[in-house]
Amino acid sequence: MAYAATAGNSLPSMTAAPGVLALQRALVWLVGASGAIVFIEPSPYELATLTAIVLFFATGLRLRLVFIPLLLLLFLLNVGYSIGAIAVMDRPGVPNWIATSWYMAVTVIFFAMVVSEDTEARLDMLRRGLILGGMIAAIAGVAGYFNLVPGGYDLLTLYGRARGTFKDPNVLGAFLVLPALFALQSVVSDHLGKSLRSTVALGIMTLAILLAFSRAAWGGLVITAAFMLVLMVLTSQSYAQRSRIIVMALVAVVIVVALVGVLLSFESIGEMFKQRASLGQSYDSGRFGRFGRHILGAEMALDLPFGIGPLQFNRYFPEDTHNSYLNAFMSGGWISGICYPTLVFVTVIMGFRHIFVRVPWQRAYLAVFAAFLGTVGESFIIDTDHWRHFWMMLGAMWGLFAAAHRYRAAGDQALPAPDPRVAA
Repeated sequence: MAYAATAGNSLPSMTAAPGVLALQRALVWLVGASGAIVFIEPSPYELATLTAIVLFFATGLRLRLVFIPLLLLLFLLNVGYSIGAIAVMDRPGVPNWIATSWYMAVTVIFFAMVVSEDTEARLDMLRRGLILGGMIAAIAGVAGYFNLVPGGYDLLTLYGRARGTFKDPNVLGAFLVLPALFALQSVVSDHLGKSLRSTVALGIMTLAILLAFSRAAWGGLVITAAFMLVLMVLTSQSYAQRSRIIVMALVAVVIVVALVGVLLSFESIGEMFKQRASLGQSYDSGRFGRFGRHILGAEMALDLPFGIGPLQFNRYFPEDTHNSYLNAFMSGGWISGICYPTLVFVTVIMGFRHIFVRVPWQRAYLAVFAAFLGTVGESFIIDTDHWRHFWMMLGAMWGLFAAAHRYRAAGDQALPAPDPRVAA
C-alpha cells in the first residue's frame, strides 16, 4: 500500500489526491489478483471489476479519441452477436452468453482507459496482482492434483488434470502464462533476492501448467517465453544487461527441464503426459474432428450472413468450434466474423510497432504483448472468446499504446526550441 501511495513517474493526465491515487492503484491490484478465481458465478473477478469500474468513474477516468476505433469494433462485434442470437434467445445459455460478451467489451474499454493514465504505477500493480492470482491458482491446482487437501482432488481437478480455481484445465494453463512471464522477467533481470523468490514462483506456476496437461498452454509458455526473452535482449541498453538475461535464461531453462524430468518419472504423470502430448488425438482428426470442423464451419459461414447464433455450433457438429475466429462468424454472422479478427490483428500489428518504443514500462509491455500474441495464436485451436484475461490483455494493450503516444509527445514538448540565430 505504501508503494500504491507513492509510485510515480507515470505521466498522470489529471491531478488526484494521494488517497484517491492509492485507492485507484489498489483497485487495479485487486482486479489482477481476483482474475484467478472464476470457477463460481458471479466470480470474485466480476465483483472486483464492477467495483473498480464504479469507483474509477467516480474518482476520474477519461475516454480518449484513440480508443474510438476500439469502441466501434467492440460495439459492432456485439451487435452482430446480438442479431445472431435473436432466433435462439430462448435456448439455454444464450442470454447469459450475450450478456457476458457485452460485459467483456466493457472491461476492455475500462482497462484501456485505466492503463492509459498513471501507466507505470498501475501496470506494476496489475503485474503484482496477476502474480499473486497466478500463485493462488497454481497452488490450488497442484494441491488438488496431489490431493494435499481433503476433497481437493474432486474440486480442483478435472479428468485427471489440474484446474485449480478455474472451470477448465485449459484456461488455468492459459491464464498462468502471463504471470509466469512476469516471474521469468524478474528471474533474469532483478537483484539476487528478488530473483530467487521469483524463481520459486515461476517453478510453482510452471508445475501447475504441466499438471493442467494442456498442449496449448505448454507450447504457449515455451514460445512466448522465448519470444519475450529475445525482445528483452534486443531492447536492453547495455551489454551487461543482455549478458545477464541470456545467462539467467539458460539457468532457468535447465532448472525447468530438470523439474519436468523429475515429474515425468512418476508413472501417473508420465502416462498422462504421453497421452496429452500425442499429436494424434481422436478428437482432432477425421471429417468431424477439430480441424475438419473448421473447414466445414468455414464453408457454412459463407452462406450464413447472420450466422447460426451463439452456442449452436454443437447442434450441427459433435463438438464446439474450438476456433474463436470461426466462432465469431458462426455466432454473429459476417458482422462479428469481420470485426473480431480485425480487432485482434490490428492490435497485434500495433503491438509490434510499439516493441522498441522507449518507455519506463517497456519490460512489462513485452510480457503483456508476448502473452497476448500467444493467446491470439491459441485462438485458432480453442475458444478464447470469453476468457477474462484475454480481454484484460486486449484492453491493457490499447491503454499502453495511448500511454506511449502521450509519453513521446510529452518528451517532444520538453525538448528546447531551436535557436533561430543558429538556424540562420
